[in-house]
Amino acid sequence: MNELRNDFAFLPLGGTGEIGMNFNLYRLNGFWLAFDCGIGFSGNDMPEADIIVPDPEFINRHKKKLLGLVITHAHEDHIGAIAYLWNSLECPIYATPFAASIIRRKLREANLVNDVIIHFIKMGDHIKIGEFDLEFIPVTHSIPEAQSVVIRTPYGTVLHTGDWKFDPEPVIGKPTDLSKFAKIGQEGVLAMICDSTNVIVKRPPESEGAVRKSLVDLIASINGRVAVTCFASNVSRIETIAYAAKQANRPVVIIGRSLQNIEIAARENGYFKDIPPFYTEKNMYEIEQENVVLIITGSQGEERSALTRISYDTHQHISFGEGDTVIYSSRTIPGNELAIMRVQDNLARRGVRVITSFDHLVHVSGHASHDEVTELYKLVKPKYGIPVHGEWIHLNAQAEIAKACNAKPIIIENGEIIQLAPEPTKIINNVPYGRLTVDGNRLLSIDGNVLAARRRMLYNGVIVASFALDEKGELLSDPNITAPGLLDQYEDCDVIIDKFADAIEQLPLEIRLNDEDLTEKSKSILRRILGRKLNKKPLIEVHIIRL
Repeated sequence: MNELRNDFAFLPLGGTGEIGMNFNLYRLNGFWLAFDCGIGFSGNDMPEADIIVPDPEFINRHKKKLLGLVITHAHEDHIGAIAYLWNSLECPIYATPFAASIIRRKLREANLVNDVIIHFIKMGDHIKIGEFDLEFIPVTHSIPEAQSVVIRTPYGTVLHTGDWKFDPEPVIGKPTDLSKFAKIGQEGVLAMICDSTNVIVKRPPESEGAVRKSLVDLIASINGRVAVTCFASNVSRIETIAYAAKQANRPVVIIGRSLQNIEIAARENGYFKDIPPFYTEKNMYEIEQENVVLIITGSQGEERSALTRISYDTHQHISFGEGDTVIYSSRTIPGNELAIMRVQDNLARRGVRVITSFDHLVHVSGHASHDEVTELYKLVKPKYGIPVHGEWIHLNAQAEIAKACNAKPIIIENGEIIQLAPEPTKIINNVPYGRLTVDGNRLLSIDGNVLAARRRMLYNGVIVASFALDEKGELLSDPNITAPGLLDQYEDCDVIIDKFADAIEQLPLEIRLNDEDLTEKSKSILRRILGRKLNKKPLIEVHIIRL
């Protein structure tokens, strides 16, 4: 790809046309600056994968010109992929102290903490990275120290919003200073790259302060144990739950490693000052269990989460039943509906009372709604509106707002480079992009052969056959056939083995003496025998032993 030496461009490699996995790049006069590097979750439609990260192939080829990675805030969909993709980045990281605390813990777990340079960004800071002139504007969100970024260049100014909302009563931090956005708008803004996650919601902005009041009343009214599940990184909600528990004279236990890591980072940076230390699984039995409030991971029905294991009664330390209450203080991420319903059904089956946002005000979004996005467009007055961080329904909804506010909307997808300047602003190129899944200590392509085989095994099963022949191509014993997930031990496999052995013995001698040809013919035979029986197309493996 030929790069212009004198231009200003934007390239999303993740998070545009989808929720999560935010990974955005800006190019200024041939040099690149990355914004956020997050993970996504596969959901029920991709059970063969778990954690998803953006494919860094493109920027890996240009990493000598990658000046840095700027972090807008510390949510997993903005920082969770850093350790996985570090070898493709190898650049300084710019983050607030709270975000840096969480990133360092992740790097330490990956044995990378000594390899990475992290520069602290103060709230409202003004820094330069190469030719990029950056001003940070603190915004309210569901996690501390979230900031929008004003990017000033010789070609014009861009506002990169990150995740944000206008919360008049934030639990942590101050309300967003709208006058700062108005001032940027008076200067003149070429384009606004704006979060779209909650833009289709058309109701007045909701505040975390209102959730606090509601949870205080709700938890005080409940008899017995109360468990509240929320996103582990929603520090504002954790503080809200802990405050409500304190008002009801109830101790708090946090269940889940990610919650414990968030608590450590929050207290390191001066948050939770008025909240007593939380109990954990290690010391929870030092307190009276009937009056406890538990904060638990697993709001999305994640298979290995604490709440899911509790619902199946397989958790090592905790069991729920009659008289217990579970509050879902979170939204449902599209694709997770079935997993969440399964957990809730298991809890109800055990006699647990389940409360969701349909029953009480127990959750508000940390993202801007339709009215808030409209207000931001009116304040900033961008020439172009470029929606990101959302699926197509969200991108289109924001494009309509941009048009109504006299901004020209440009909808792009991951992998498309949009030339912001020199004008006309337009899409000028496509680059490789994709999704990788974290598989143990390696990264695999979602569309690669390994996961394709895993998908096939998941839905159609696998058949493994092995047999031994002598140097004349004669079978030395009956073949061995296993089909886990397809045939159980009570099925009569003798008939299948006899048919397979007979078919092998009837093959021409030249095929029985050639391992490669014999392997392919054996697969074809098994496919014919078992395919008809099972009405499936399983993955077939054949192992030949020559004696």
